[in-house]
Amino acid sequence: MAQPTPEAISDAQYSGGPLPDGQSAIAVVVQVLLDRAGISPGVIDGYRGPMSESALRAFETREGMSADGVMDQAVWEALGGPGHEPVMQSYTITEEDAAGLSDTLPEDYAELAELDQLGYTSVAEKLAERFHMDEGFLRDLNSGASFAPGETITVAAPGADVSAEVARIEVRKDVTRVAAFDASGRMVANYPATVGSGQLPSPSGTHEVTAVAIDPTYTYDPDKNFKQGDNDKVLVLPPGPNGPVGSVWIDLSKPTYGIHGTSEPDSLFQSQSHGCVRLTNWDANELAQMVGQGVTVEFVGGDS
Repeated sequence: MAQPTPEAISDAQYSGGPLPDGQSAIAVVVQVLLDRAGISPGVIDGYRGPMSESALRAFETREGMSADGVMDQAVWEALGGPGHEPVMQSYTITEEDAAGLSDTLPEDYAELAELDQLGYTSVAEKLAERFHMDEGFLRDLNSGASFAPGETITVAAPGADVSAEVARIEVRKDVTRVAAFDASGRMVANYPATVGSGQLPSPSGTHEVTAVAIDPTYTYDPDKNFKQGDNDKVLVLPPGPNGPVGSVWIDLSKPTYGIHGTSEPDSLFQSQSHGCVRLTNWDANELAQMVGQGVTVEFVGGDS
């Protein structure tokens, strides 16, 4: 199947049935509509993959539908598909977009600890995160673009962040998603996540948010968490979206555990965390604006 073009995405029509296998223009449309509905598909990339299917199930659950994760006419209508606003938009790159970038970052924590920031390493990476997109998809969509200031490119139009006051969070380990609820019990947002691993599982039971840090530093302590490479001493890594906890840390009452961002948003369903709950940076930022100290965080389902 051909790579979706901006024109194909603009012209895409839902004609019934499941989303096509692989990558498609209509899948891009559905991912953007899910994002606008507060049900994050993770990275917008046009693929009918596990993250998109889990987002469809979350949306169906919230809307009281049969939660099979399969696109159908009822879901299309509930998403506002008929007559939806354009899901793509033009964006002109600014000088600010090209400022404050980091050079290629080493993997070794001791080397990272010597830097001033762990920033984006390219304009494309920065804009992909801003518009909730997979970086490769952004580049493919703008084939031939140099991503230089003054250049106009095509990006997704995911819409404004969800604005609500979250009273309770569920970390759903069995489906690897995080659901946020307001005081009335309505699910206001739902995000794909990486939740623990076999060696370092996420906690169980109920805990609380104790603090929220935007653009946090990261303290590496091999005696408390995990061992990275040959590093056996405590290290403080500088802030930045490409740090181990991304651009947000939501601290939990369970010591050393938190909900945080990630430097690799496309790997959420393909990798494991060191016990914490990892979201895309943009989803973690959105959640951080809706929570405060004392919000309940309940880990449910599964053992990992």
